[in-house]
Amino acid sequence: MLRSGFLVTSEEESQFVDLEIKKKKKKSISILTSFFYKVVCSNTLNKTSTLKGPREEILYLPCIYRNTGIEKPDYLATVDVDPKSPHYCQVIHRLPMPNLKDELHHSGWNACSSCYGDASKRRNRLILPSLISSRIYVVDVGTDPKAPRIHKVVEPVELFWKGNVANPHTSHCLGNGDILISCLGDPSGNGKGGFLLLDGETFEVKGNWEKGEKVPPFGYDFWYQPRHNVLMSTEWGAPKVLANGFNPADVEKGHYGRHINVWDWNSHTYIQKIDLGKDSIPLEIRFLHNPDAAEGFVGCALNSTVHRFYKTEKGNWAAEKVIEVPSKKVQGWLLPDMPGLITDVLISLDDRFLYFSNWLHGDIRQYDISNTRKPKLVGQVFLGGSIIKGGPVTVVEDKELQCQPEPFVIKGKRVQGGPQMIQLSLDGKRLYVTSSLYSGWDKQFYPDLVKEGSVMLQVDVDTERGGLKVNKNFLVDFGKEPDGPVLAHEIRYPGGDNTSDIWI
Repeated sequence: MLRSGFLVTSEEESQFVDLEIKKKKKKSISILTSFFYKVVCSNTLNKTSTLKGPREEILYLPCIYRNTGIEKPDYLATVDVDPKSPHYCQVIHRLPMPNLKDELHHSGWNACSSCYGDASKRRNRLILPSLISSRIYVVDVGTDPKAPRIHKVVEPVELFWKGNVANPHTSHCLGNGDILISCLGDPSGNGKGGFLLLDGETFEVKGNWEKGEKVPPFGYDFWYQPRHNVLMSTEWGAPKVLANGFNPADVEKGHYGRHINVWDWNSHTYIQKIDLGKDSIPLEIRFLHNPDAAEGFVGCALNSTVHRFYKTEKGNWAAEKVIEVPSKKVQGWLLPDMPGLITDVLISLDDRFLYFSNWLHGDIRQYDISNTRKPKLVGQVFLGGSIIKGGPVTVVEDKELQCQPEPFVIKGKRVQGGPQMIQLSLDGKRLYVTSSLYSGWDKQFYPDLVKEGSVMLQVDVDTERGGLKVNKNFLVDFGKEPDGPVLAHEIRYPGGDNTSDIWI
């Protein structure tokens, strides 16, 4: 039952406690969560904020076999992350999909914090869109959270016929019970930034969310905030162009995105675009969690920048660059300048810290965003990447580092690839990290990652002063899976997390 905020099943109702976020002007909102989770933030949401809560016990991750040479279906892995469990750091269940080469990618929920006050809603179905096949799997995680089962399969033809969209990516539940899914393209593989609506009870395709003739040329991620009557979406590229790898010439040809797209929430119409530059490719976008906040951040992959977007006094939206990761001049790589390639971004629940991953440079960064216009770097850790010592790439000019990082080794395993998807514990103290971006790009940039499989790591976070440190006792090695090495991607908590839930 959803009382407020995070959602739990009826068996977990006794676990609800208040989560209170005190905001400016001494206003407060009371939110309930299934993790015995309590956040008490100062009026300025800054250094005096405290977060308290128990550890997460299991995680869900989609695991991908496409482009690995192994003819097996993708699957949903359930991983035990309870230090008290005898199965700690182990995959305890695998749910294979009924088809090959789906390319599972991101996931979302049938119900979440946006359904506040609706006693009929339960967070018991995980939505798993397939980036390449365009299927959408609905997974039952309520009957047995440690052993999910398939509830329904939405076939691609439903997306094609009812929405003229394909390549579904991000899913968020809506306050009315429906599920909103962003798409990358049309059924022919061209770019198209449209949306699909699923019925939250039957999971039937209801059609498009957007109205009117105007639709952005590309789609990817999105976030919405009804208090400001806005939905913001981002742009990756045309599916038929990016599907099997990255060609820099396609950026010059206009096959990749460069805008934040602004939508009127009430009318579902596309009203504004914010140009972030031709070399940007904006991917993950996050509003601050405080629902009154009219600002957030977006990470741009190719030029490795983070932009703060905000509502202006005129009522429209604008963006300003607040972080830039310098490219490194290199030899032995695709281009003479290697970007960091910012591929995932998240904000802590108290809105104090921003985290992002540089998939190519190999580091994760933590910024204090108490002043959102001037983020301050307070933590950094290297977990592999393309510029390690002894690798094929030689750095000839670096504006940040004095020397190339050492290869990252944990529990005797040399980690291939770089840090990619990240997820933060609700108390803000543990950052989970996986190393696969997307199988076609993994194969191009990190062939050994595809051969050996990805990993999940855990980074300990200093929530007082800032700082990151690898937990050397935590490793989930997906190279040791029963059917062979696999590529694990996004991380989800059963009761909701930093990137799944939107407060409205």
